[in-house]
Amino acid sequence: MARNSHHSPASRCNFHLFFFFFLLVAQHPSFSYANNHNYVEALRKSILFFEGQRSGKLPADQRLKWRRDSALKDGFSTAGLDLTGGYYDAGDNIKFGFPMAFTTTMLSWSIIDFGKNMKTAGELNNALNSVKWATDYLLKVTAVPETVYVQVGDAFSDHNCWERPEDMDTLRTVYKVDRAHPGSDVAGETAAALAAASIVFRSRDPHYSRLLLDRAVAVFEFADKYRGAYSGSLRSAVCPFYCDFNGYKDELLWGAAWLHKASRKREYREYIVKNEQLLGAWDTINEFGWDNKHAGINVLISKEVLMGKDDYLKSFQQNADSFICSVLPGTSHPQIQYSPGGLIFKSGGSNMQHVTSLSFLLLAYSNYLSHAKKAVPCGGGRFITSTQLKRLAKRQVDYILGDNPLKMSYMVGYGVRYPLHIHHRGSSLPSIKAHPARIACKAGSRYFLSPDPNPNLLVGAVVGGPTNISDAFPDSRPYFQQSEPTTYINAPLVGLLAYFSIHSVA
Repeated sequence: MARNSHHSPASRCNFHLFFFFFLLVAQHPSFSYANNHNYVEALRKSILFFEGQRSGKLPADQRLKWRRDSALKDGFSTAGLDLTGGYYDAGDNIKFGFPMAFTTTMLSWSIIDFGKNMKTAGELNNALNSVKWATDYLLKVTAVPETVYVQVGDAFSDHNCWERPEDMDTLRTVYKVDRAHPGSDVAGETAAALAAASIVFRSRDPHYSRLLLDRAVAVFEFADKYRGAYSGSLRSAVCPFYCDFNGYKDELLWGAAWLHKASRKREYREYIVKNEQLLGAWDTINEFGWDNKHAGINVLISKEVLMGKDDYLKSFQQNADSFICSVLPGTSHPQIQYSPGGLIFKSGGSNMQHVTSLSFLLLAYSNYLSHAKKAVPCGGGRFITSTQLKRLAKRQVDYILGDNPLKMSYMVGYGVRYPLHIHHRGSSLPSIKAHPARIACKAGSRYFLSPDPNPNLLVGAVVGGPTNISDAFPDSRPYFQQSEPTTYINAPLVGLLAYFSIHSVA
């Protein structure tokens, strides 16, 4: 069951309590956790998770053996084309295009910035495979001009059942955006994903890279020409699961930013400069996820400014600095809550999506600052250094891996204690090998309600995390907002783990 990233403002009085505790943890080593983590192992497992989310015909080198082929008829009867492949977004059996495209963008950005670290850790090829599994599918859903197929499967039908993807008999309805039913948000994110991936494959597979970039250009032109949010025409299918709460304007800037980075064409830079105010690059500067790209846009574009290549985009770097000052404890205008255990917390469910995405931006920006030999001015004469950003990002990663009040890892299969009852159909039902006979829609309910641990380990899956700001966690399938893993939680974490697998932070 997917979820949105909509959340309410933080409580001012609670913030000061948590801020005080966080400062104690951050400034006094005696309050810190002492575990030494194997980031290479965590990196390997975080990438392996994506193999458990694969849809379609599985390859011979599939490593999670309890998964089998699934959804092999997607698109053929309903759209007249092959829409097999791609990823299931979470613990359900739907292919949602919006979060899948964001997942692809973040996996690609992870490789672009931290691919050398992945290579050193021996995981680069696996990371590349995780991107290509997604982009092969994105090329299929964008094959018809001025059309993007944005979802396969009826979410209400799917959520009425608890069955393995290999047994699916729920509706595999196909949904699309086109000229009459625009979806600039999902199309803009898809263009960003294709453009970012084209950079990943530029030297490794030039022909494939050109194909991705050409398609990104066409999809972006469609997104920009026919403007509108996809939840307008597809509300009954995509809401409340991946409704667009934030509007489509940020995805247009995000898509243009990635196309500029991938193509180096002046037209995209001019588009960004021309549309900066119209599309609201400064809005909600400390939000970043599948629905809201503002902080990501500012950090991504800031690299150009910090390298001295484009002062015309200076406002984006100023926005990125403001983002940093809104996240860091002890600055003049902090806007982020922290739990007593030191975890970034935003209300609204599936909190780890915010933790990994925001932490990725902290790390990426810290590297850009480091190379430019600059710091972030946050008022009152205080400057935030790149090392401080890395420390905070590492603190979030370490919390996920077990440095928290519960002393448990939120990554399945990592550490001695981790979630055993995750909200995930394939993991919680017997595998095809263990139970060859089909398990019908409602027959799976007894496994959903069982107190027994999941029989199949979805290695590397990071769940939604603590229930609330108290660091509490119910290891229980029905609590989907806490116990369900998603691809867009893991995708930014891949880059973070790649960096910390090689670099230590004092």
